[in-house]
Amino acid sequence: MTEFTAIWLTAKLAGITTVVLMVIATPLAWWLAHSQHRLKPAIEAITAIPLVMPPTVLGFYLLILFSPDNALGGLWVELTGSTLAFSFTGLVIASLVYSLPFMVQPLTAAFAQIGRQPLETAATLGANPWDAWRSTVLPMARSGYLTAAVLTFAHTVGEFGIVLMVGGNLAGETRVISIVIYESVETLNYGQAHALSAGLLVFSFSVLLCVYYSNRQLAPSLLPRSSR
Repeated sequence: MTEFTAIWLTAKLAGITTVVLMVIATPLAWWLAHSQHRLKPAIEAITAIPLVMPPTVLGFYLLILFSPDNALGGLWVELTGSTLAFSFTGLVIASLVYSLPFMVQPLTAAFAQIGRQPLETAATLGANPWDAWRSTVLPMARSGYLTAAVLTFAHTVGEFGIVLMVGGNLAGETRVISIVIYESVETLNYGQAHALSAGLLVFSFSVLLCVYYSNRQLAPSLLPRSSR
């Protein structure tokens, strides 16, 4: 039963992280795709830090940030009466930071490929910015959104180091699948470790297969008819 709770908690964490990051990353990715601001390289580097920084290092600094002795952690305690560290909310925030590049980079690539011309064309036809975005950019960027969403979800499912640092191992609160696998190996429960690990392996392969297959199907639909 505890394994099913961990699976549900993992899916919940990955789902929330994916949805929230999609909202946050969309304007950021659009800006990165089209801006020529001198600070753009610095923003790109900050966004990509989780790709090269060890999860335990990132988790350590987030743990300090979540401490009641710091501004963010102290404010959260005042507002809610609970701490961010070793809580599901803290785990979500940590996952948002750690999975950010997996959402931003595919969207940035998609927006860069689309360019500004579709929006400018829609504007000349009288469309307001939202209508222009909804009717031109969103359909053309669906492949990028699919890739970003699937990779973000899958990456969050597989998180371990930052989860262990920030969330610990609280059953029903922060005990996700990766923690259960680690605990199973420590207690020599290799049968459970094999079952969960095999499940994650199949899941990882399936989502990547879905991404590659879907992108292959979507790509021709984005081409002008004359070039097909």
